[in-house]
Amino acid sequence: MATDNVETRVSQPSILSFVKDLPNLCSLAGLACTLLAIYFSILGVYSAAMIGMIWAVAFDWADGLIARRMKGRTGNDRAFGGQLDVLIDIVSYGVAPAVLLLSYGKFEPLFLIGAFLMLAASAIRLSYFSTFGLAGGTKYTGLALDNNNIILVAVFLLEGVFSGSVFTVILYASGLTLAALNVSQIKTPKLSGNPINVYILAIYTLGITAIYGWKLL
Repeated sequence: MATDNVETRVSQPSILSFVKDLPNLCSLAGLACTLLAIYFSILGVYSAAMIGMIWAVAFDWADGLIARRMKGRTGNDRAFGGQLDVLIDIVSYGVAPAVLLLSYGKFEPLFLIGAFLMLAASAIRLSYFSTFGLAGGTKYTGLALDNNNIILVAVFLLEGVFSGSVFTVILYASGLTLAALNVSQIKTPKLSGNPINVYILAIYTLGITAIYGWKLL
């Protein structure tokens, strides 16, 4: 028994060995984008925050696409990558949108409610997916969390159309609506699994980057 334990410890890979895995590097790049989105949300530089949020989605989709095409990945590689992806998703699609709402609401206590509901819905949604996976092997139960960022960066284009007070209501309502859809029983397709959708997201990401980049100038 003692010999078995020694062999297990010897054969167990190091933590940082998984960082060399290209899909995991993509996941971490997405996390870096999310950190920038949170940072710029707190500073009130929302155009930069939007760029970070949409690139977080792009890297999230890229890691899955690369992982499916790579050969020689072990079961441990896939398991580790799956866990890393889930943990980053809660930050990218739960924490970042919640911080965005709090910041735009000038961190007033009322916005804590919406931020908590958005974050809680994200945690519940990810826990449900980790437990039950895809419905029928092809569809998500509830709106997949990456849609939160995809939709919010589009909603934020309306900021210049409405007054600050009106847009605050729009943003709050959008966040709560997305949270409700995240934990609903609706069935949605796995968009990132279709190569055509990946190209569409790439075009969307570049378009959003160009629009908000122009706003920053």
